[in-house]
Amino acid sequence: MITHPGEPHDTALSGRLNWLRAGVLGANDGIISTAGLVIGVAAATASAAPVLTAGIAGLVSGAVSMALGEYVSVSSQRDTERALLEKERGELAQFPDQELEELVKLYEAKGLSPATARQVARELTERDAFTAHADIELHLDPEALTNPWQAAGASAVAFTTGSLLPLAAIVLSPPGIRIPVTFLVVVLALAVTGGLSAWLGGARRRRAAVRLVAGGSLAMAVTFGVGELVGAAVG
Repeated sequence: MITHPGEPHDTALSGRLNWLRAGVLGANDGIISTAGLVIGVAAATASAAPVLTAGIAGLVSGAVSMALGEYVSVSSQRDTERALLEKERGELAQFPDQELEELVKLYEAKGLSPATARQVARELTERDAFTAHADIELHLDPEALTNPWQAAGASAVAFTTGSLLPLAAIVLSPPGIRIPVTFLVVVLALAVTGGLSAWLGGARRRRAAVRLVAGGSLAMAVTFGVGELVGAAVG
């Protein structure tokens, strides 16, 4: 089979790109949430210990929350996919002729002539009727259903990776400039990850990067202001 170089005809490649894009988005969540947390605490106190404690607590709780949320979400999706596949398997067993006609109509709806649609439907049915219906009807691959454990692990790792950057920046910087250094590091990181996520999704990189940087900057500014107010009130 001849294809154009660089075109992602392989569905496995498309799946890997989706996972990579999800990982980048998870890292963005870790960067922004942890940066806002540590900058807010640093604005309230000059001591490094509370900042480090808050940062680690935010990292752990955020990673666990992301993993749990992803696990529950993907588990529900997988249950739905399995139920749909079992229903389709039962229909094929009980009504094979009707299911063949349904397959013909689906291919006709995609633009094939009635004769071609029937030939394609018949050949695919003879080869593997269940897989054919899962693909054209449900847009599912029975052998590649979503994995909740994989999704949860990827989400936790991505969030943790993103969180480590602002945490390291604020802990390792000198006390007098730790907030501006962290702000700068986070802005640069968001610009890179925003451009990367846009590139993976085929969108405009500059617009995505600017949007993400603006949102992250606003989050850090708000938490800095809150930290200043709390620090002044309790200090």
